[in-house]
Amino acid sequence: MTAKKTSARLPVGKVTRPTRMIAPPIVPVKATKMIRTPSPPVQPVSMHELPIRLHKYQVGETVYYTSPTFGRAAATGSYIVVKLLPSEGDDYQYRIKSSGEAFERVAKESQLDRA
Repeated sequence: MTAKKTSARLPVGKVTRPTRMIAPPIVPVKATKMIRTPSPPVQPVSMHELPIRLHKYQVGETVYYTSPTFGRAAATGSYIVVKLLPSEGDDYQYRIKSSGEAFERVAKESQLDRA
């Protein structure tokens, strides 16, 4: 009884390729109507919890600017509020312009007084 000797190698000239998987066909899904629902309820907030502070001065208003004591010296005097800017910390900011200067400055609310 002789056993046939098998080789771990593939026969020369024969190429085996992995079998190709075929994806299932794509079935279109019927679109359903979009349903709008009201937004979820919101917890009411009392006015004392969120203090709303507005700008003290308005655009076009004349203010008196006092330059800071440190740093670059600026011209103290009357200016017109050109634009309201967001707050920086606790202080609102303003873009102000003097009639005697060709440029605008940014000033904090604490540096301004009513003229």
